[in-house]
Amino acid sequence: MKLLPFACLFAALVVVNSTTQAQDTPASVVQGQQPFTQRVLTDGLEGPWELTWGPDDWLWVTERTAGRITRIDPQTGEKRVAIDISEVEAPGGQDGLLGMALHPELLAGTGNDHVFVVYTYRDKSRGGDPTVKDPFNPYHDLYTKVVRLTYDPATQSLSDPVDVLAGLPASNDHNSGRLKIGPDGKLYETIGDGGKDQLGNWCLPIEAQRLPTAEELAAGDYIAYQGKSLRLDLDGSIPDDNPVIGGVRSHVFTSGHRNMQGIDFAPDGTLYASEQGPKTDDEVNILVPGGNYGWPHVAGFRDDKAYQYARWADATTPCAQLQFNDIEIHPSVPREDETAWPETFVEPLATLFTVPSDWDFTDPTCRGVDFICWPTVAASSIEVYVPREGGIPGWENSLLVTTLKRGSLYRLPLTADGKALGGPIERYFQSENRFRDTAISPDRRTIYVATDPGGLAEKLGGGTTTTMRNPGAILVFSAAEAVADRPGAASDGSDSGPAIGTGGGGMPVFTAAQADRGEAAYLANCVSCHGPGLISANYGTPLAGPYFDDKWRGRSVAALYAHLHDRMPPSRPGSLSDQTYADLLAYILEVYGLVPGAAELPASTAALDEMTIPPASN
Repeated sequence: MKLLPFACLFAALVVVNSTTQAQDTPASVVQGQQPFTQRVLTDGLEGPWELTWGPDDWLWVTERTAGRITRIDPQTGEKRVAIDISEVEAPGGQDGLLGMALHPELLAGTGNDHVFVVYTYRDKSRGGDPTVKDPFNPYHDLYTKVVRLTYDPATQSLSDPVDVLAGLPASNDHNSGRLKIGPDGKLYETIGDGGKDQLGNWCLPIEAQRLPTAEELAAGDYIAYQGKSLRLDLDGSIPDDNPVIGGVRSHVFTSGHRNMQGIDFAPDGTLYASEQGPKTDDEVNILVPGGNYGWPHVAGFRDDKAYQYARWADATTPCAQLQFNDIEIHPSVPREDETAWPETFVEPLATLFTVPSDWDFTDPTCRGVDFICWPTVAASSIEVYVPREGGIPGWENSLLVTTLKRGSLYRLPLTADGKALGGPIERYFQSENRFRDTAISPDRRTIYVATDPGGLAEKLGGGTTTTMRNPGAILVFSAAEAVADRPGAASDGSDSGPAIGTGGGGMPVFTAAQADRGEAAYLANCVSCHGPGLISANYGTPLAGPYFDDKWRGRSVAALYAHLHDRMPPSRPGSLSDQTYADLLAYILEVYGLVPGAAELPASTAALDEMTIPPASN
């Protein structure tokens, strides 16, 4: 089992501009301080999407493309299939079996052994989607439904499907599909905007602001539910206390959403949500009844930063004659500043991330797959972290958000009232994976993470990858004991990393003062590429974490010194003094987890060749 020192990761720093506004660029990152051990619980899952801890002390997971609900032993990884749902249709990358909510009285002996799920299915009787002209297109007759299943503990299986609400919108993009049962006993569901006004759907207008009419509801037509959150009675009916919006009471709870893939309740009933933005401004929101969250007129805050609403369907040149381009928008396409929209909307609690309007969205590191390098992180879930007993010190009252593009988990500390950020956002578990969802063990010290079986993600060394490190897996991150302020130092003063001698035994040697000089040199010469914490936010190869450990452990310190000396900084390699390169190396080794000693690391290749970089942990 491998210990990740300081989680060997970095976090995005969000500055609180007021009690309601928190935003910053992705370059503002800090490293998470809590160390974790990591292991793979199981793999081979076909698109794990929803992951939750069951009352039977097993993990319950939906497999998106398989249409299967599987239970997993959190200790051994043993898998038991509870049901295969043959009705599930998953023709693309954002449809299939999605959200799942366990009834709070499941296995409590009250007769409510129910599990609710959301999935896409085919229904030719509804006449098809009018925006999909080809009747043979797999999305022509694709819809979404909420279904109730019943669990039999004797056979450990689910059966007896009952439609709760059918005929909901489905699309080839942005289906959302998260499902929760609130403390009020109601079902909450998210439906995305269908990926309209972009990519292959660029000529279709976004309908996240459109509200359902009484006539549509009477006809069972839910087309206006796109870009909304819904609130349902457990039988699918409209709750009597749902908000009246636009003169109509419907299932709609909130509107103006793009792709809200995460919702979760705090103990006090506060409903938090994570939502994917366009090129900037993934959002973390608090959902309130009847709230309008601004999309597509506003992304993040109404600040006119790096986002304009481009209405491709309204282009003076027929849209079908245009080629979609998110960077260079055709002049015939009307564009609207955020501040031009006069309506009232609910601002996010935080954004991931807001950047200036002159931000370059064509990062050459991503070689044309620009969206991976955009400031957005593709937030895929959210979980409220409130320790009941024990838990991780310092993590009280936090939100945990998984991300797809960045393959990470972000921790958002909250103020005591839960209405604003209470400090910097920490980034953990950076990997070449797409993190889909989390579940937390009852002792609140172990985090289970579901990963996508494939797709595009950020490489640890910068750029993009289609090779996932742990495809279709459940990863286990267990919190270790807290660390002291400096990397590698235990709180009781004893060594917490590999011991450092005075140069004997092949171990590197350096002093704390030398590492401090190296940190100053790093901030002056290296941070713009490799990021704070030595793990790149944008450009450079990581100088800490799993990537660095895999590349450099077991190699001589002289090899790393030569690499730094002969290649860094890229614009002027070898321009720093030999002593400065040795100081930089001391700082890198300290962040890596090694403990300072009494002698300085020499600026001598011969001496450094006698030292070997140990593994990050024993």
